[in-house]
Amino acid sequence: MGHRITTLLLLVGITFAAIALVPRVRGLRMPGNFQGFEPQQPIAYSHRLHAGELAIDCQYCHAGAERSRHAGIPAASVCMNCHRLVTASRSTVRAEELAAEAEGRPATRVIAPELAKLYSALGLGDDLEPDADRASQPIAWARIHQLPDFAVFDHRPHVGADVECQRCHGPIETMERVRQVESLSMGWCLDCHRDPAGAGLGVGATPASIDCVACHY
Repeated sequence: MGHRITTLLLLVGITFAAIALVPRVRGLRMPGNFQGFEPQQPIAYSHRLHAGELAIDCQYCHAGAERSRHAGIPAASVCMNCHRLVTASRSTVRAEELAAEAEGRPATRVIAPELAKLYSALGLGDDLEPDADRASQPIAWARIHQLPDFAVFDHRPHVGADVECQRCHGPIETMERVRQVESLSMGWCLDCHRDPAGAGLGVGATPASIDCVACHY
């Protein structure tokens, strides 16, 4: 009788342990797979707004994708092409204009908190001009998509073959904060190289090289 109770208790314990471990096992991933990585950035830049709602072309900011291995993070000066004039949302600016009109005063410049971080990083004063008393400093963006050193990915042939950014980066135009959607594993890359049409690149897409030296050189 004692042995049967012990066995029953062991089975119950194993069952509960298995139930507890299932979610963890499902969440396991291969070393170097950062699928789902979604770090908080020093400035809350919204791809949903810029790439989605405003339909700004990816290569306007990531100009290196067409002519370099790396797409690159745009310099803050690129942001200033728009944000020297656009300092806050239209609704916020309009609210200040209406308040100033009602109070019989000139409207003051409204600066959104996240854009204030950009101006601070550039060492700009309240007039958005360089201020000698304010030192500029690089923005410490957190890198999201990164391959190991032994793998070489070149944006140029992919952009040249009309591979859309979303194929590797996911629906970037819907993301408030960027996350890694795909595993970026070798198998995932090879699936596309072997069967680009099946990977969603179009019926006439030509298979790419699967030779080791194409990505490891």
